Amino acid sequence: MEHLQQNFSVKYSYNVFFTSALFAKDNTLLNGFLTTAATSGALRRILFVVDQGVADAHGDLCSDINSYFQAHTAVQLVPEILLIPGGEYVKNDERYFDMILEAVNNYGIDRHSYIAVIGGGAVLDMAGYAAAVAHRGVKLIRIPTTVLSQNDSGIGVKNSINYFGKKNFLGTFAPPAAVFNDDQFLTTLTDRDWRSGISEAIKVALIKDPVFFNWIEQNAPALVSRDATAMNYLIWRCAQLHMQHIAGADPFESGSSRPLDFGHWSAHKLEYLSGFDVRHGEAVAMGIALDTVYSCLCGRLTVADSERVVSLIQNLGFEISHGLLKISGDDSPLLQGLEEFREHLGGELTITLLNAIGEGAEVHEIDTELLKQASIELYNRQLELQQTQI
Repeated sequence: MEHLQQNFSVKYSYNVFFTSALFAKDNTLLNGFLTTAATSGALRRILFVVDQGVADAHGDLCSDINSYFQAHTAVQLVPEILLIPGGEYVKNDERYFDMILEAVNNYGIDRHSYIAVIGGGAVLDMAGYAAAVAHRGVKLIRIPTTVLSQNDSGIGVKNSINYFGKKNFLGTFAPPAAVFNDDQFLTTLTDRDWRSGISEAIKVALIKDPVFFNWIEQNAPALVSRDATAMNYLIWRCAQLHMQHIAGADPFESGSSRPLDFGHWSAHKLEYLSGFDVRHGEAVAMGIALDTVYSCLCGRLTVADSERVVSLIQNLGFEISHGLLKISGDDSPLLQGLEEFREHLGGELTITLLNAIGEGAEVHEIDTELLKQASIELYNRQLELQQTQI
């Protein structure tokens, strides 16, 4: 008998909105979106999942949400706002994933309704995964509250939780219905969290946009001093570059090419090895430094450009190495991260290196001796800096 074949395509479209004070009663942006997004006359509900740390930092947030939906009635607000811990911990403990599914079931959240999640990248990841698997997909609204989530993780198409001790082992590709970046959430960030998300902007500039890299260099003092105008531009441009990449040939990463994972193979491993004491953005900064110096040692990148990258990372207040990133032998746990990254890619090892600032290049093999040399060079440089600061 002849075989049957079916081919079809699905169009995805979503907006990333930039605003301030999203839940102020006179800010009609969210209600306007919910009104225009209606596709039927069915009752639509919205369930809020909120990062506890964000709720603590913005004490009126939950009452503001309630007041907003009393004034704006495009959808019906679920009376219970779920408060869950922030940070990577929430992706490691399945009870929070289960908590969202129970609320979906208890409050009748169907495919015409919404889960709105407010928080950093880890909370967005976990809640997004729950939304994607409930009823085979409940509409998700992301409201990122950190630099890292506003310029990178919160505006993409990936959702996940950690499993088997591996980062993002379970997950989906499921675009959000919309993303709302509210710059007021950035005002309460610690300096550490403010800085952390800048590493993703360095990453995307290094592989896609040398002009943006120059801008980050020139505006490093303003970014460090928490200049809101500079940060708003960094987030907007970084988000724009990420979304342009998503619109490319492989948005759901069917192949092994992951240019936006530049600096990430070692970062993911470092996060786990440190028990997540090293935050994602901090680990990415160190991973960028490692892959940059390695690119230089293997003859791809000039010494001058390598120094520009490492110096910028330091000037922004990041550390460039960690004891757990120092490769002392062939049994180093970090080297195991290469194999885990290959598994994560689903096939051939593909690592992005630099040919120049703004020009990434993919390789499928890593010279472990040169990688050791790069790790030791950065570790010694970081150690020397720490000793001068004592």
